Amino acid sequence: MTDILIADDEPLIRTGLRAIIDAEPDLTVAGEAADGAEVLPMVRSVRPDIVLMDVRMPAVDGIQATRTILDAVPEPPRILVITTFENDDYVYEALRAGASGFLLKRARPPEILQAIRTVALSDSLLFPAAIRGLAARHAAGREADRVRRARLTEREEQVLTLMARGLSNAEIAADLVVSVETVKTHVGNVLAKLGARDRTQAVIAAYESGFVQPL
Repeated sequence: MTDILIADDEPLIRTGLRAIIDAEPDLTVAGEAADGAEVLPMVRSVRPDIVLMDVRMPAVDGIQATRTILDAVPEPPRILVITTFENDDYVYEALRAGASGFLLKRARPPEILQAIRTVALSDSLLFPAAIRGLAARHAAGREADRVRRARLTEREEQVLTLMARGLSNAEIAADLVVSVETVKTHVGNVLAKLGARDRTQAVIAAYESGFVQPL
């Protein structure tokens, strides 16, 4: 069972998300927060696997709430940012702060559920095309030496490039003609060397260093 905390200042959004999530046998809503300031105490209380975090809230926004959770909680949940516009500057800053992906408020219920499950599994990148677009606008030159300093092997560089294209572990394995377990090992090494919490953070680093160029 995947436990989810919903953080959004709009009651209708929280109610709608709860109805969609609680209808699934493998997902459940563990709690709700109406502002970013409420999220950390609730995370500590209910220990969710995923937080659906509204990026814009009146007192503490989703970016700051994400940073606070990742700094304060030893084994933090994955953060899935909820936003109205995918090209919102706040979305990219939330991803840089440590969010694992984002979800559009206008998304249909099957898309919402797919996004939650993708982030829960963490073996592929959520909305790679949109992240590439955000990177093209925001990433250039921010961390130019990060990938070089990580001293990735040639195979790890190949894996990072394919991760940035949005390929899942299975797809990377097929592309490189290796086993999925081998890919998982390489992905783990890439994350460790880059100091990235998950593949989204590794891909952001790849774009910001110029290692991967947005299309």
